[in-house]
Amino acid sequence: MVYVKWVFWGLFWVFVAGFFHYTLPQNDIVRIADTYEKRIDFGENSIFWSSPDAGNATGTVNRDVFFIQAFYENERPMVYRNEDTGWSWPPYFKFDTANLQAEATDLKSTKEAPNWVAIKHYGWRNEFLSIYPNAVGVKAVAGPDVRIIPWLNIIILTLFAAVAWAVYVRWRRFREARIDPVLEDVNESLEAAGDNLAEKRGRLRRWLDTWKSKPRR
Repeated sequence: MVYVKWVFWGLFWVFVAGFFHYTLPQNDIVRIADTYEKRIDFGENSIFWSSPDAGNATGTVNRDVFFIQAFYENERPMVYRNEDTGWSWPPYFKFDTANLQAEATDLKSTKEAPNWVAIKHYGWRNEFLSIYPNAVGVKAVAGPDVRIIPWLNIIILTLFAAVAWAVYVRWRRFREARIDPVLEDVNESLEAAGDNLAEKRGRLRRWLDTWKSKPRR
């Protein structure tokens, strides 16, 4: 039972960590190499794509999606999609996909003369499942060594930790005040019932022994 509890809580916190890692914004310092538009046919990975841009038809099985090709300082490639989030989840309320694509195109540069930019995004990149992080902002920075402190993430995670701790403390107090005494009473009742049952079995056994034939002398 103890192992089941630890497995449950382990899976729960892995899910929570994955949720925050996918949803919260992250900043990559990269060089934009190209921007383009591509028609995408949505399949099993459609959950990782946003809904159509605001004002466009919904329920389509394919549509044109903007992409941003970029490279890290170590020349490792990264590709971002550029889609509106609208009023859906996650709540970035992004409606300026076309403007963001124009800004990214204007910031393109070459390996010989790089212009470094910070691309704010959420989501994951997975080549096997064709999943791309969604860019929600882009701005020029001084160089590849720029460090951006994720103040929003720090605030959200701090608030979440405070709420989780408050819930845990209140649950522990409730359990100690209401649940544990009931469980103790149940255990004592079961132990008393077990003692009574053992006593009754002993009496029955002694009574049956009186019917056994006594050995002859």
